[in-house]
Amino acid sequence: MTRPHPTPAAPDDAPLEEGQPPPADLRSHLTPPARDWLDRALTEASSPGPHGTTPAWELRLAEAGRRCGSAHADTARVLILDAARPTPADLARVYQRGTADERRAVLHALPGLVPGPEALPLVEDALRTNDTRLLAAAVGPYTARHLEPHLWRHAILKCLFTGVPVARVAQLAERAHGDAELARMLGDFAAERAAAGRPVPEDLHHVLALTEPAAPPHATPEAAPHGKES
Repeated sequence: MTRPHPTPAAPDDAPLEEGQPPPADLRSHLTPPARDWLDRALTEASSPGPHGTTPAWELRLAEAGRRCGSAHADTARVLILDAARPTPADLARVYQRGTADERRAVLHALPGLVPGPEALPLVEDALRTNDTRLLAAAVGPYTARHLEPHLWRHAILKCLFTGVPVARVAQLAERAHGDAELARMLGDFAAERAAAGRPVPEDLHHVLALTEPAAPPHATPEAAPHGKES
């Protein structure tokens, strides 16, 4: 009998595609053959292979869709990456050589694998595409932590332009709060859409509301001094 393999915990703040099960729950969603395959893939990923050969975990990333089904492939790939603990250079290689599905998995896995901004070139590449699933993966927690404000604002506009729901943007409220430049850019975008006779995305109004600074605390008038003024 196959011994259940412990499933590595992917970061809690790494959102996957809608409908993908949380990493900790993935095995309960898989068929027995898929569970066995995932167990083997995770064992291989956590064990270094022969020097100079393509790591087994890279090959397993390509197999995940066929083995686990498209509904669970993203989660499986993130778990494999988390078990392999690849370097930023490894991630860049996988991203550059990979399919859109594999690139998306790399973006989802970044928060738990790269503590610093070294992987931002991968995010910036994804933000230049019009692949909405790749864009949704690119605006996750890693981007919220490390992408500089100018590029982050343009990422928000790219989401609005392509129809990626802003609910996919990690830490949206925190980063948009009080951002006057983002508010200006949103106003310009809305004006351009209106002038062209095109609808303004509802999400734009939501983000615009988030840019408003907090209302100042209500000032309590000082009590007038007792007695008559001289």
